[in-house]
Amino acid sequence: QLHRNRFLPLPPAEQLFVGDGDFRAIGAEFLRYFVGIGGLRPQDSVLEIGCGIGRMAVPLTQYLTEAGSYRGFDVVHSGIDWCQRRITPVYGNFQFSHLDLRHPIYNPEGVHRSDDVLLPLPDASFDFILLTSVITHLSTAETEAYAREIARLLKPDGRCFLSLFLIDDVARECLRQGEHRLPFDVSAAGPEYQAHPDHPGGAVAYDEAFLLSLFADRGLAPVVPLRHGHWSGRPAETYQDICVLGKPEAVRR
Repeated sequence: QLHRNRFLPLPPAEQLFVGDGDFRAIGAEFLRYFVGIGGLRPQDSVLEIGCGIGRMAVPLTQYLTEAGSYRGFDVVHSGIDWCQRRITPVYGNFQFSHLDLRHPIYNPEGVHRSDDVLLPLPDASFDFILLTSVITHLSTAETEAYAREIARLLKPDGRCFLSLFLIDDVARECLRQGEHRLPFDVSAAGPEYQAHPDHPGGAVAYDEAFLLSLFADRGLAPVVPLRHGHWSGRPAETYQDICVLGKPEAVRR
């Protein structure tokens, strides 16, 4: 159900610095996943880490009611600037902030290390945290830092939606057989795999058991079955793998 229908323009093509495919179609596709797989509710408080230029925020303006809220953070200043100028004046409960964290591709001149990330937000602030194609660009140390922040910021009955690349036995065999869409070298020991070793951070996959253990150490575990994507060559509905985490001791209303 669409709760609001105020028009938002598309970002200019030259500012679409991340993500392939049609801007609106990809956003609408992920909104279906947030609701159908992740359990997002119209009244939820949402945090997006790695919001880019609003690809996910734009469809969320049509789903979240005025009882809900959204905070978006990204390391690319131009994307945050566009969202602040184009989205927030129309939807006042959508706020965007720049994180000046170093990343070799998206913010090489950043002031702070990404593995020192600390979002300026109080504990247990959000019902729903989403990271779409963010861990796919992070090192193990950076992923550990973000996992710590997710656990801190998630409400006891909240959920965290991740889209990423996970290496399990099926994906590993598909990669060995050459059925993949991305060339991760699984002959290495892992747990972190680069699709393009000469382009660190361009596309990163993680050993599935390792990543789940990393989040489990911070009190987070899958609350719905993992959805594996077809990036590795296996039959699947989604391109990337989808993992929805929560605090297992909590029962969501």
